[in-house]
Amino acid sequence: MRLDHVSYAVARDSFVSTVQWIGSALGAGFVDGGVHPRFGTRNFVLPLSGGTYVEVVTTLDHPAADRAPFGQAVARRAAEGGGWLGWVVSVDDIAPVEARLGRTAAEGHRVRPDGFDLRWKQIGLLELMEDPQLPYFLQWLVPTEERPSADPRTSTSIHGVSIAGDAASIAEFLGEPADHPLDQIDVTWVEDEEPGLVSVEFATAHGPVTI
Repeated sequence: MRLDHVSYAVARDSFVSTVQWIGSALGAGFVDGGVHPRFGTRNFVLPLSGGTYVEVVTTLDHPAADRAPFGQAVARRAAEGGGWLGWVVSVDDIAPVEARLGRTAAEGHRVRPDGFDLRWKQIGLLELMEDPQLPYFLQWLVPTEERPSADPRTSTSIHGVSIAGDAASIAEFLGEPADHPLDQIDVTWVEDEEPGLVSVEFATAHGPVTI
């Protein structure tokens, strides 16, 4: 199971400053990802070494943000003060996940500033909203070279993630071993008042950085 990206959600009034803060901490600038019209959100992304990326996302003043599970999840995390929304795993075929969860994946897209229509399917936001320790699943519908992680802007990579939750529950949800649920990424289980993604450790040219 491969980590695709980690998502950090904030309110609209702190969106730009958060993008600048995380970019400065990691030693690279984000790029404008564009608008998710079906979800009522928009993002900036930072492609990293190792085939992953960081997303900073906020809601739009748009009805879709109140209807779509992703918009609802972003809004709720922003209302809590902002922070890590969750972690996202990519799969080559989302159909088995759809069968296991008993519903069809939502289709998403955003038109990048260069005009390319980035498309994907995602599922698991409802579970994330019920239990924030869980990831959600994504299947890209575009070639590898067009995905947000395709053009790293830095040598910085994700070394590990710290998650407050139950390893066995996540392993069952993913269908992966509890002691190593993600390929090439260290997972540390921690205790916290609330379940979910607590922090992300990055390997940078100037040493480890934890956000």
